[in-house]
Amino acid sequence: MAQYDVIIIGAGHNGLVTAAYLAQAGRRVLVLEKRDTVGGAAVSEEIFPGFKISSVADGCGYLSAKVRRELKLDARVETVPSDVVAFCPQPDGTQLTIWRDTQRTAEEIARFSKADAEEYPKFVELMSRIADVVGGLMEMTPPDLPEISLRDLLNGAALLGPVRRLGRKRIPDLLRILPMPSADLLNEFFEADAVRGAIGASSVLNITWGPQENGTAYTLLSSWAQSGTGLFRSAGVVKGGMGALTGALADAARGFGAEIRTGASVSEVIVADERATGVRLSSGEEHTAAAVVSNADPRTTFYELLEPHYFDTLFVRQVENIKYRGSAARIHLALSALPEFTALAGGDATAQLSGPIQIAPSLDYVQKAFDCTKYGEYSRYPYLDLLIPTLSDPSLAPAGQHILSITAKYAPYELDAGDWSAHKQSFADVVIDTLAEYAPNIRDVITDRHVLTPPDLESLYGLPEGNPNHGEMTLEQFFHMRPIPSCARYRTPIAGMYICGAGAHPGGGVTGIPGHNAAREILKDSK
Repeated sequence: MAQYDVIIIGAGHNGLVTAAYLAQAGRRVLVLEKRDTVGGAAVSEEIFPGFKISSVADGCGYLSAKVRRELKLDARVETVPSDVVAFCPQPDGTQLTIWRDTQRTAEEIARFSKADAEEYPKFVELMSRIADVVGGLMEMTPPDLPEISLRDLLNGAALLGPVRRLGRKRIPDLLRILPMPSADLLNEFFEADAVRGAIGASSVLNITWGPQENGTAYTLLSSWAQSGTGLFRSAGVVKGGMGALTGALADAARGFGAEIRTGASVSEVIVADERATGVRLSSGEEHTAAAVVSNADPRTTFYELLEPHYFDTLFVRQVENIKYRGSAARIHLALSALPEFTALAGGDATAQLSGPIQIAPSLDYVQKAFDCTKYGEYSRYPYLDLLIPTLSDPSLAPAGQHILSITAKYAPYELDAGDWSAHKQSFADVVIDTLAEYAPNIRDVITDRHVLTPPDLESLYGLPEGNPNHGEMTLEQFFHMRPIPSCARYRTPIAGMYICGAGAHPGGGVTGIPGHNAAREILKDSK
C-alpha cells in the first residue's frame, strides 16, 4: 500500500491541472486514470488510419492564460490561431465572416445591414467589459452562502478591476443581461438574421437550450470570457490535436513530480471515521492519502465512487437533480478534398475554412432545431458547428486529405421512438444532407465517417448523458450552485474529499480553471 499526499481520480485536463499545481507546491501526487490514455474528453485518436482526430473537444480549447503561464505550457504545446472566429454561409449563397478584427467584421456586416455595422463595435466593447466581470467570477471560489466570511470578501477583491473597467453606470447592464435570452439581447442590437445567428449560436453550443430561453445571454458571455479572441468563441487549433494539449499538461505534472497511472480504474474511495483516506482499485489494490480529489462528474463521484449513505437526504436529492441533458452528436468525416461552399465559389476559401464554420443562418433556425428535443426527437435541420483542423495542421491527415469534425445539435440523449443504435446513421445522413445545401460536393469527398451520439459519449468517455461539461452550464447551475450549494467550494461533506472537474465551478470548456481553483483550496486546507 503506497502513501501519497493527494490522490486524483481521473486524468482529464482538470485532473492534470490540479495534479500539476499540487506537485509544483511540493505535494506527493498520484493520478489514476481508468482509460489507457490521459486526457478524458480532450484526446486525439486515430479513428481512421492516418487521421488523428480530436474526438470530443476540439479547436484550441479555452485553456486559461493563467494556467498556461503558471504551468509553463507554451514551451510544450503549440496553438495555431485563426483570424476567422466564425464563417457563416447563408441559404441564399451569401456568407458572413466574423473576424477577430472588429472593423473588418463591421465591413462584412454592412453588406447585410449598415445599422448593424455601426452597432457592432459598440456591442463588442460592452460585451467584452461584461465578460471581464464574468471571467473574474470564474477564478473565484464561490462564497459559502448564506454565510459570507472575511476570506470570501477578500476573494471578491479580484473583481474590483473588471467592475471598475465596466463602470458604475454599466453595472445595471450586467445585472439585466446575464439572465436574458441571448435572442432578446441580440435583438436589441442587430436587425439582420445573419448577424444575430452568427453571434447567438455560440450561446447554446454547449447547452440544451435554444437562444430564446432565459439565461443564454450568460452562456454567451461565459464563452466570451474564456475565448482568448476577445469575442464570443475561441478560434484556432492545437497542433497535434487536443491530445497534444492534455499530453503537455501530463508532462508538466510529471515534471513537477506527480505520478500518473493509466489503465487504473478506481472502484471506490475509502472512508474511515467520516474522512476520505484513500482509494481502492478494481484490481483490489489500495493507496492511502491525506486528500482524495475526484475529476469525475458529481453523479459518478457521489453515487459510484462513494456510497450515498455517507450523505444526508437533501444532499442526495440535490445530486440526483443535477441537470446533465447532453444534446450534441460528434461526427467526424475523412475527406479526399475540401468541401466547396457555394458562398465561397470562385475565390480562395482557405482563410474562411481555417476557422470555425457555423450552419446557423438565424436565431429562429437554431430555436427550431432545439424545439424537437422537447419531444424526444433529433433535429431535421440541425445547427452545425464545424472545424477543418487539417488546414491549420496538415500533419493530422495523410497528404492532400482532410478532417471535418462536426458538433451537431440537437441530438437529445433519450429518443422517444427507439434508441440511438437504430437512429445514429440516419441522423448522420440528416447532418450531411444539411451540410450539402451549403457545400454541394460534400458527399463526393467523404471517404469515411464516425458518429458519436450522446450515449456513445457516455459509454466511451465517461460523460453522463453525453454532456461534456459534467452538467448543464446554465444559471441555476452556476457559481455557488455548481454542482450543488453544499460542495460549490470544491470541498465535499466528507473531510479530505474534493472535486476538481467540469461539474465544479465554473464548468467545462477545457479551461483548466476548475482544476486550478480546486488545487488552490486543497493547498489552503493543507497548510
